[in-house]
Amino acid sequence: MIEVKNLSKRYGNHVAVKDANFSISEGEVVGFLGPNGAGKSTIMNILTGYISLTGGSAKIGGYDIIDYPEQAKRNIGYLPEHPPLYLDMTVREYLNFIYDLKNVKFPKNPHIDEICELVNIKDVENRLIKNLSKGYKQRVGIAQALVGNPNVLILDEPTVGLDPKQIIEIRKLIAALGKHHTVIVSSHILSEIQAVCKRILIINNGEIVADDTAENLSKKLSSDHTVKLRVQAPEKEVLKVLLGIRGVSDVKPLGSNEKGSVDFDIEPEENTDIRKEIFTRMSDRKWPVLELYTEEMSLEKIFLSLTDGSYNKSGKKSAKKDKKQLTDDDKSAVLEAVYGEE
Repeated sequence: MIEVKNLSKRYGNHVAVKDANFSISEGEVVGFLGPNGAGKSTIMNILTGYISLTGGSAKIGGYDIIDYPEQAKRNIGYLPEHPPLYLDMTVREYLNFIYDLKNVKFPKNPHIDEICELVNIKDVENRLIKNLSKGYKQRVGIAQALVGNPNVLILDEPTVGLDPKQIIEIRKLIAALGKHHTVIVSSHILSEIQAVCKRILIINNGEIVADDTAENLSKKLSSDHTVKLRVQAPEKEVLKVLLGIRGVSDVKPLGSNEKGSVDFDIEPEENTDIRKEIFTRMSDRKWPVLELYTEEMSLEKIFLSLTDGSYNKSGKKSAKKDKKQLTDDDKSAVLEAVYGEE
């Protein structure tokens, strides 16, 4: 549905977007993440035909945005960060105006009725837009993007300035729209992107530095995958058992955070899953395991890692620490450091 190849945009000597490449299939909900000035809005403005590109190409529904602008734009519904609302119009008057502006061919009243029902603004359709709450204004902004039933929706900061209840409502609306439209959502709020988007594009300094699901990015960027363990057992005995498991690189006792239990951070060797062996060892000794899980990188950590230079575009860490199997001397040193004895 969207195909971008070697997209570039320059303003004089400043490169706003550099050789961006990505494609978005029909029915995908994709999140755009990036620091201020990273190039997110520039890419979206190029896709909507609002600004021109310097190099490369962008196609919407198979139509090049430069060569076939009218056909490409008919496939797009756009919600800018500040919705283009005429405050002295009623909601219905405004949507009628947008309908005429877009030269839509669907029967007018049924089409607008359907949109009002979908975005839940039927009860305010005869009110002046200036008298609506921020949440309703945002819904009206989404409604205007839906006029003409475009295949692609581009939503720039769709929940900015909303209260928590309104944010949840807009999230549900975006999820519903994603069932019938290709949706791009740009936001500074990481939880927002994670809540509504299955796929994430991270943009930094005008370049696409990541394109994947949050889960896959976490796996690519973190070679540690710290295992968290909470178990009801003597701390010293558990530590000895954990240090004896093949593939364990390091063990860090964390003390007790729940009555009768002890916590540990366990670092595995790279590409090693030690959870099954940990569970088996605890079970053999009849030590109740209360928690056992891998601590993956959060979206926040992924975002910071990719935008602060910790990782390159291929997902390789700039300074990687190799891990090795603990020797008997290493294990004795850990026990001595924790308990003052070998």
